[in-house]
Amino acid sequence: MERTLKTALYATLFTAVTLGSGLAAMAQEVRRLDAERIGSAAGSEATTTADGVVRIGWPRDDVKVTVDGLHLKPFAGLGSWAAFMPTEHGAMVMGDTVVFQDEVSPAMDAAFANGLEVSALHNHFFFDEPKVYFMHIGGQGDPEVLARGVKAVWDAIKQVRSERGTPADTFPGEAPRHGTIDATKVERIIGHEGQAQDGMVKISIGREASMHGETFGGSMGLTTWAAFSGTDERAAIDGDFAMTAHEVQPVLRALREADIHVVALHNHMVGEDPAYYFTHFWAKGKADDLARGFKAALDAQAAASQNARQHRGTDAP
Repeated sequence: MERTLKTALYATLFTAVTLGSGLAAMAQEVRRLDAERIGSAAGSEATTTADGVVRIGWPRDDVKVTVDGLHLKPFAGLGSWAAFMPTEHGAMVMGDTVVFQDEVSPAMDAAFANGLEVSALHNHFFFDEPKVYFMHIGGQGDPEVLARGVKAVWDAIKQVRSERGTPADTFPGEAPRHGTIDATKVERIIGHEGQAQDGMVKISIGREASMHGETFGGSMGLTTWAAFSGTDERAAIDGDFAMTAHEVQPVLRALREADIHVVALHNHMVGEDPAYYFTHFWAKGKADDLARGFKAALDAQAAASQNARQHRGTDAP
């Protein structure tokens, strides 16, 4: 009788393990992405790696780039790519896009218009001619929708190059000349007091984080700021947003909606809590229009921070 019970128990365990393995294999198979459909949606040849990731690529050989005097070929680091990994509810995409300065804003606008995120914008080289930058993108959802988003980003870049073969060396519009900015008007629009120097106006807003067991803030460089140069009628704005992770995408989108160019997105520190990311920006226009654009990004940041606090049920940043 005891032997019979043991035999039945072993049989049950064997069946459960076998069934579990089979279900796991089925789930893995269900999550396998269709490379052909992704490639078709992206307008690019797609390949599948051994671990089930689908990759597409675009070598940037349409513009000759030299780095430290060397003609750099795409294989050495001038390739745009996107990788798609299956997830429970579709796919996750990550990618890196080679962009020249006049391609960044159109590429970023296309990413946002197609549901993608921008997670970094920075350089990979020194002494490169023309200057080349790298815009990292990401997203999650239906793999074909994501693939069409990547295609839209690459198409936006190709459109810029079809209109001008050589990358531009300035943004459209006449450059401002140094004069005087009405500090009172800018401060009233933004809602923060600023500092004036040599006709320029600068507004800084400090934030807080902790590192090495100490709390630090704006005096250590953790600030969101904007500087206005030129005149009220023809001004330039440059600056920096210090953002926690959940604030990054809303701020970037608000800047672009105000036609303010995002020129960098990266970190300044390592090990701070919470982690902060920084986006640098530039634009030209009327000082009050630029101030309103900056204020819109501040409002978007505040709303994102408030939503995150409500979601966590805490007052933490």
